[in-house]
Amino acid sequence: MSEKVTEAVILAAGWGRRMGKRGPKPLLRVAGREILYRTFSSLRAEGIERFVLVVHPDHRADFEGFLKAHGLDARFVNNPEPERGNGYSLHLARDEVSGPFVLVMGDHIYGERFVERALRGEGLAVDPAPRYIDRDEATKVRLRDGRVTEIGKAIPNPDAYDTGFFVLEPSIFEVTEALAREKWGFELAEVVERAGLPAYPVPEEFWLDVDTPQDLRRARALLVAQAVKGAGDGIVSRLVNRRISTRISRLLVDRLTPWQATWTTAAVGLLAAGLNFVSPVAGAVLYQVSSILDGVDGEIARAALRTSALGGWVDSVLDRYVDVTYLLTLAVTSRLPEGLWPVVALALLGSVLVSYSTERYKAAFGRDIYREIPLMRFLPGKRDERIFLTMILVLMGLVPELFWTLAVITHLRVLVTLLLGARGETA
Repeated sequence: MSEKVTEAVILAAGWGRRMGKRGPKPLLRVAGREILYRTFSSLRAEGIERFVLVVHPDHRADFEGFLKAHGLDARFVNNPEPERGNGYSLHLARDEVSGPFVLVMGDHIYGERFVERALRGEGLAVDPAPRYIDRDEATKVRLRDGRVTEIGKAIPNPDAYDTGFFVLEPSIFEVTEALAREKWGFELAEVVERAGLPAYPVPEEFWLDVDTPQDLRRARALLVAQAVKGAGDGIVSRLVNRRISTRISRLLVDRLTPWQATWTTAAVGLLAAGLNFVSPVAGAVLYQVSSILDGVDGEIARAALRTSALGGWVDSVLDRYVDVTYLLTLAVTSRLPEGLWPVVALALLGSVLVSYSTERYKAAFGRDIYREIPLMRFLPGKRDERIFLTMILVLMGLVPELFWTLAVITHLRVLVTLLLGARGETA
């Protein structure tokens, strides 16, 4: 397909009865965002500019209100008889399409990488071995010479699975026109088989459809799991913190904004610092809790498509406040000898410089040092590792040893960061 695809048709006329009385399925919130918002967002990111929404007239006001609230725009096509099938819904959009177009189902969720790859093909995007759906419930596809010969839920040993994502030419409406003359209603499966659509694989990417409340819960869990940052995580985050924080994020993603999560985490960290005056052991444990919670705001932001440079910046600044306050109150309440205070100062400085050195690299060169230099992931001394180490040594009563350890590992990490970064930029 030589002509660039800039239009999309979204089929959203169904009643969604399997979901219960929840309104139109595309407007359901999954992990903090409506399914339809996710569809618009991923398609717009790939250059789709014009949208056609096929909806039931009873739900049109709901869709119009949603689009207005989010600053989105679409042309509407009414389908007062969704029982005539989703193939008929596509047929009704025939006068609104002027060139090659994307066709998607309103109750499907697609990852950004899926959309990017799917737009390179023509016909029906299929997945030979889907990882995120119930294959027994999915629509199966039989192929021959790269074209669909059979499509349906009851096909044994299928060649692939229907993702509900199509890249089509307007000529597809010749097929829908013929079917509309022959019968009262028809499904997309009939259109696909009649047209003998080409199929192209988009394997190992994230996509799923939401038909039932169980699908909704599963989608939420998967979107949060997909939202883990990963690249900059230390070993404690990878092995401990993320396993807990993602479970918390699952529970809160539809109830809490990223900003609320950020300020809550900072408050817990400052409370841990205050607890040092009462019980350093309790303070150390709560400090580790704040480290676990520190992943929640980012997970919620990424899962709910609410990430922002401002949010990341504020979160980083608050982390520094928490770390310095906690370590200062720990040093004061532990009544350390005067000779150890230079070590405390070095530990505080190093704790700040670990983050500062990597962020300054990004500001100077416009690239993430963890992606540029994979070895950085394995250097000890990241915040999650320091906080976990702090908890362990405080529980053991080894506060002076803690400050010596922090002073050494943080400055060694900064030094190695400078060496690796300089080598990478001068190579």
